[in-house]
Amino acid sequence: MTDSKNNTERSHPKDPLHGISLKEIMTQLEANYGWEELAELIPINCFKSNPSLKSSLTFLRKTPWARTKVEALYLKSKTN
Repeated sequence: MTDSKNNTERSHPKDPLHGISLKEIMTQLEANYGWEELAELIPINCFKSNPSLKSSLTFLRKTPWARTKVEALYLKSKTN
């Protein structure tokens, strides 16, 4: 019989974002860079105009290309 927990762990063994929520990613990026620098690094309106965690999460959940850029920045910040 197969253990479902082991299957889950095996399905994402090389995904560095596995288990990290978008909220956690954004919280850490905002703490590390601040909204102004985030807007320079990733020029999207949710970082430029009245930025907030809530508005950013809403936008990023609906916009895959922007979320990809945010996740890439997060991974880059973890390797530096």
